Amino acid sequence: MRRLMVCLLMLLAPLSAQAEMPSEANLKAVADAWLMKKPAPDFGAAMTMVEAAKVQEQYTGLIAKDLGKAVGYKAALTNPAVQKRFNYDKPLRGTLYEKMILQAGARVPAAYGARPVFEADLMAVVGDAAKLMAAKTPLDALGALREIRTFIEMPDILFDPRVKLDGPTLLGVNALARLGVLGNPIPLPATADSVTKLAEMKVEVVDQTGAVLGGGKGSDVLDNPLNAVLWIAESLRAEGKALKNGDLLSLGSFSALFPPKSGMTVTVRYSGLTPAPAEVAVTFE
Repeated sequence: MRRLMVCLLMLLAPLSAQAEMPSEANLKAVADAWLMKKPAPDFGAAMTMVEAAKVQEQYTGLIAKDLGKAVGYKAALTNPAVQKRFNYDKPLRGTLYEKMILQAGARVPAAYGARPVFEADLMAVVGDAAKLMAAKTPLDALGALREIRTFIEMPDILFDPRVKLDGPTLLGVNALARLGVLGNPIPLPATADSVTKLAEMKVEVVDQTGAVLGGGKGSDVLDNPLNAVLWIAESLRAEGKALKNGDLLSLGSFSALFPPKSGMTVTVRYSGLTPAPAEVAVTFE
């Protein structure tokens, strides 16, 4: 009898898991909210991370039709403070699309999303994808990159404030990806010294008056931002996927998430990597 009960539970488990997938109508309602830049309802399902990954594929299929080709990935929740805010203690991966990436100095509507926020980030560009997929250490990862560039990410929290956010929900909506402003490359040779500098760099978010809004240090992102590069590669490898040369990799937040305001110009400044600080800026209209 005990063996029969175990067998029955095993048979019923997939049906139970399937029942936790959002309905097609609920998934479309969330995607439509993203497209209309209006607060979204919840998915209406208590998803597992496996289910949320499937939802992300369906969701991006709905929102990305006019965003151009996929150009890389973002690692979200790589900073403990951001993990705490969103009630999930592990990184998440989203996909970046061509029209999400704006150039330094861009002017962007302050209401660019349903619940827009911006943060200090960093972008890695893949140089040797095969080498990076096999990388084991931060120095290995740095040696497989074409360059590292300044980056302001502009996610969209998207959901109505009454919706409780968690890891599966965030994964389902492509890790909150919306926009980002890409700055210039930071000259960094593939050396142990550069690895140390990336962990020790100081990052500041400054407004148009010169006031420092916040910031952090390199080690705030998985102890070293190159660990976020390794994490993205490993997460893809675990799914039987691979990076491509030229892929963009957004590494996570070095600051709190700030709401944009019309008339604000934000500069993110990275000190300690080069003799003069590297910078990238965006203006909100």
